[in-house]
Amino acid sequence: MRLSLYSRGKRKYNNAMILSHRTSENGGISGSLIAIIGLIILVLGAGSLAVWAYLNYMDQKTNVDNKVSLAVAEAKKTQGDSDAAKFFEQEKAPNRLFVGPEDYGRLTFSYPKTWSVYVAADVTQGGAFTAYLNPVTVPPVTGNQQYALRVTIEQQDYDTVLQQYDGLVTGGQLSSNVTSANGKTGTRFDGSFVDGIRGAAVIYKIRDKTVTIRTDADTFKPDFDALIKTIKFNS
Repeated sequence: MRLSLYSRGKRKYNNAMILSHRTSENGGISGSLIAIIGLIILVLGAGSLAVWAYLNYMDQKTNVDNKVSLAVAEAKKTQGDSDAAKFFEQEKAPNRLFVGPEDYGRLTFSYPKTWSVYVAADVTQGGAFTAYLNPVTVPPVTGNQQYALRVTIEQQDYDTVLQQYDGLVTGGQLSSNVTSANGKTGTRFDGSFVDGIRGAAVIYKIRDKTVTIRTDADTFKPDFDALIKTIKFNS
């Protein structure tokens, strides 16, 4: 009887110990699992942050590279345009000398060597002398064609020629100013002469004749302003 009670007590003790041991193992396993899961989450989070940072860096780098490339391209274009403009100006020098008929006051002036000259009228028998100048080639002579420069020496009185522009000056299409060349006073007009012709002209009296030198486009104004400073003629 005593042995039986002892045996029963021992079995209860062993069962309690086993249960306690299993509970301890389960607790240990659960804690480790939680720690591992937490570590995995941290690693994944850190990895995601690293990927986001890298992608953001690459995006910013691409933007910077694009801006740098654009700035370099614009700088090259600006430099190229500047070099082309300088080359174009250098190509026009040294200037050539235009010489009009001796009987018409021997009008002379310097013009860019890249321009061509076309004399449209032979004045050996009298009449008006006309010449046209234009870069490279001179287009066919028509009423509304633009030229870098046109020269007309008419057998008309100076005041009579000026009266032809009175209406345009009064209407505001042209402005009128006093100019001078070769020690002589003349008149300068700036503005719109006819449809499609907007530029500048200078008019001088040469003996019993009148010379009109005109540019048909504001594009040629710098060349025109330089050219009229070199005008000479026999008075």
